[in-house]
Amino acid sequence: MRRFALYLQDKHPLREELKLAEYSEKKGFEAVWHAESRLARDAITPLAAMAAVTERIKLGTGVINNWTRNVGLTAASFLTLDELSNGRSLLGIGAWWDPLAWKVGIERKKPLKAMREYVTVLKRLFRMENVTFEGEFVKVRDIRLDVVYGDPSSPRNIPIFIGATGWEMIELTGAIADGILLNYLVSPEYNRQAIEHLKKGAQKVGREWEEIDRPQLVVCSLDEDAEKAIDNTRPLVAQYLGQQPHIAKASGVKESLIEEVRNVLGGWPAKPGGLEKAKELIDGKLVQLITASGTADDCLKKVEEYYNAGCTCPILYPLGDDVRAMIDVFHNWS
Repeated sequence: MRRFALYLQDKHPLREELKLAEYSEKKGFEAVWHAESRLARDAITPLAAMAAVTERIKLGTGVINNWTRNVGLTAASFLTLDELSNGRSLLGIGAWWDPLAWKVGIERKKPLKAMREYVTVLKRLFRMENVTFEGEFVKVRDIRLDVVYGDPSSPRNIPIFIGATGWEMIELTGAIADGILLNYLVSPEYNRQAIEHLKKGAQKVGREWEEIDRPQLVVCSLDEDAEKAIDNTRPLVAQYLGQQPHIAKASGVKESLIEEVRNVLGGWPAKPGGLEKAKELIDGKLVQLITASGTADDCLKKVEEYYNAGCTCPILYPLGDDVRAMIDVFHNWS
């Protein structure tokens, strides 16, 4: 049976998100992953609310960053979420992005070392160890998770996924994480290259790369009118080309287009009218290269491409107006 998950960000009211989580669970979706990227919503608060209204569906952050939360706070937050959800939490973590990080005073230097230190300490805390660690970025002294209910010595099975896009971060993921959270707005061909780097990282530490879970965010704009679906996707593609160009570059989008979109968009946040103008630069072929946009058949075929290129569980980011219809389409396909 195919695995599917739902991705939520800030397109819907929070109470509607709770209903979508319940509906996804009813339709057999494996997980709900919640974004935390812009200064719009944090990821953990909505997931906690979802934990209270669901029973089986897993709940993941897609993703929090390793810069703004002390590692002890992150571990305690997930200990809490795991208790509330009865063991259904998934910790997705990423290296964040500029200019947002810079604007809040974070200098993202040595991201590989910072991520390795953070994940190393998290894993030890989840094993219920007393941890002292003197790294360059993570420094903790004789700390452990203080379990209020349950066995305080029992390790917490909280899988750690790294949201990696660049090849070096993907190799690190293959060496230290339970899974990789593959990015959206990339092509299936990007996936094939990413898998090779994941294998390389796993081989360095003697791991079997197939054991590393590989869920993937997939933008899905589904409509009976294929052109309408594609047009609905253009603003998001334009936004990410202009504000997170590393994602587009990974799929071979031309530098000239990225630069043109960036200039029209005007930075982050976009200048007034910038997004409306920038989306006109995005043609339908690019949308269909890096998203699942179009009719139900179009979307299913594109998701199949991601499966065939190494994805283990598509995490569908709905851009269409009827999210339940999208859930139904993939439920029926599975």
